Amino acid sequence: MTFDWNAHRFSGGVLALDLANTVIFRGDPQRSLDRFDDPNELPRFAEAAAIFRIGEWGNVQFHPPLSQKETEALIGIREVINSLFRSATREGSLQSGDLSTFLRLGSDLVCNEPEGRDLRLPNLSEKKRELSLGAAAFLSAMRLLDPARLERIKACPNCYWLYLDESRNRSRRWCDMNVCGNRAKARRHYNRNVKQAGNNHV
Repeated sequence: MTFDWNAHRFSGGVLALDLANTVIFRGDPQRSLDRFDDPNELPRFAEAAAIFRIGEWGNVQFHPPLSQKETEALIGIREVINSLFRSATREGSLQSGDLSTFLRLGSDLVCNEPEGRDLRLPNLSEKKRELSLGAAAFLSAMRLLDPARLERIKACPNCYWLYLDESRNRSRRWCDMNVCGNRAKARRHYNRNVKQAGNNHV
């Protein structure tokens, strides 16, 4: 079954967090699902990311992995991005082991880019450029190490996705108010009605 890579799937705000969020419900083993278990989703994600992350990258084409080795490298950087920034939201610090692995894997990805490839970020030139999805995710994550951005990374209390809160007063609570925010509102309304019904039977 084809998966819809719509705007909600890119609620992370930056490519690095969008990639981490391709595993849904990470905090719930019963519901956790890796969208890349289906390898056909990799090129579809890359194509959608070029559209939804145009504000971060400009006119770009992200190349998905073409081999098992490249796929493993992409999954590796995805998992360490998730671990690195999730611990930052939870503990307020970057873990040395995660940071070391992140820099090592990212260095390998960047080294595999062809000579002369434009790696600047942000770069909103209209001239089209190409990057591997893994290298682009690493460069996107590098910008999140800026303390001013790092402290704005949050985890959605409903779906556990990571997102960059760019609201003026850092008041954003959900990855997507129209999805997770509304689900939480509906859940509160349901629980309130159940409680009231129970009290009426006392």
